[in-house]
Amino acid sequence: MAIVELVMPKMGESIMEATILRWHKKPGDQVKADETILEIATDKVDSEVPSIADGEITEILYAENDVVPVGAIIARINTNVEAAATAPATAPEAPVQQQAEVEVVTPQEEIHEPQFTTAAGPRFYSPLVLTIAQQEGIGFAELEKIPGTGSEGRVTKKDILNYVESKAKGVVPTATPMPVVAAAAPAQEQPKAQPQPQPQVPQVQVQVQPQTQATANGQSVSYTGAAEIIEMDRMRKLIAEHMVKSVQTSPHVTSFAEADVTNIVKWREQEKKNFEKREGEKITFTPLFIEALVKCIKRFPLLNSSLEGDKIIIKKDINVGMAAALPTGNLIVPVIRNADMLNLVGLTRQVNQLANAARNNKLRPDDTQNGTITLTNVGNFGSLAGTPIINQPQVAILAVGTIKKRPVVIETEHGDTIAIRHMMYLSMSYDHRIIDGALGSTFLSAVVHELENFDMHREY
Repeated sequence: MAIVELVMPKMGESIMEATILRWHKKPGDQVKADETILEIATDKVDSEVPSIADGEITEILYAENDVVPVGAIIARINTNVEAAATAPATAPEAPVQQQAEVEVVTPQEEIHEPQFTTAAGPRFYSPLVLTIAQQEGIGFAELEKIPGTGSEGRVTKKDILNYVESKAKGVVPTATPMPVVAAAAPAQEQPKAQPQPQPQVPQVQVQVQPQTQATANGQSVSYTGAAEIIEMDRMRKLIAEHMVKSVQTSPHVTSFAEADVTNIVKWREQEKKNFEKREGEKITFTPLFIEALVKCIKRFPLLNSSLEGDKIIIKKDINVGMAAALPTGNLIVPVIRNADMLNLVGLTRQVNQLANAARNNKLRPDDTQNGTITLTNVGNFGSLAGTPIINQPQVAILAVGTIKKRPVVIETEHGDTIAIRHMMYLSMSYDHRIIDGALGSTFLSAVVHELENFDMHREY
């Protein structure tokens, strides 16, 4: 019997673990090569894990919702199922004997799961958890005291982040020791206290408003009155966590500006059919905005940086993240790498491919990594402007609003005149630890200048 081991795949450069969302197969099921066996999730995206061979699932080593380190064996596949099924009928005991041999060849002791415990005791710690612990100054002795909600009491990323947050508030939760059953047994033998007679109290009827109750993750939630209580999905929880972390990390300042984008609107209108016919891509406003953003970053490189401690890291690569809507309504930020090396056609292709992948849940984990600055188009949803939250560890995010026709005063050499123009508001939030208001406003004005001076006679 040939056994193939399916391992947790590496989903990105910085991703060291993933959560099992759902198994599509169970032990005994037949699978084909490249057929989806399970769905997994990282901090960035959800992905499907296909089978690496034809055969039968013989063993599943992790349950749904378990957090599994990259490289760990998650399932085993028997690739000789067809040979066993065609064995001669004169030997009915052969399959039983083969099964016994399989159990001897692949005993439980051979299941090697990555252990990163070194001096941390017998409990499993993923590389991500150990990295967070090191960054937060949490020693192994303290790490052992953190309650774990993962498989066999393992500490997950969520557990250690909750611990750090609670510690900052002065409340330090501790892990419940594992051998509690034996210690609890004598307590059950203690005599119970006799109930005391209760005094007679006159009954009074009181009108009470109906109360909506629900339980989520062990927490009871109630609201007096009519309401519907909805538990956040996994992606919404991650978004909430990242947003809170960003606001707590960076002091946000937002600057606003207004741009006359009439030239861009007219150029796109006259060129979009020819562009699609020639390049096979529909051109939207987004690649035009990204093009202007990239030109300004080259002049103001500090906006393309990150901050670690007291060190400012100015990135030489310009990787522009663009906020895109998922089918669930949540937002994700795929990244256009080396945007400064792409012309307008290249930017358009990248924008369209990433947007389509986001809409169809086909984004790869690497598609959302290593962004250096972000553009979000709140105008897609009808907003005039917004105050976006920085996508950590970046230091700036630019938001563009909806484009509207408005009467505007135009200054000419022959005097002022009023004209109908296509106007758009821009807003940029930036990390005030390293980006001052003067630099932030100057950069935003430079973006406006690029948009307003768009060449209507340009080539693609």
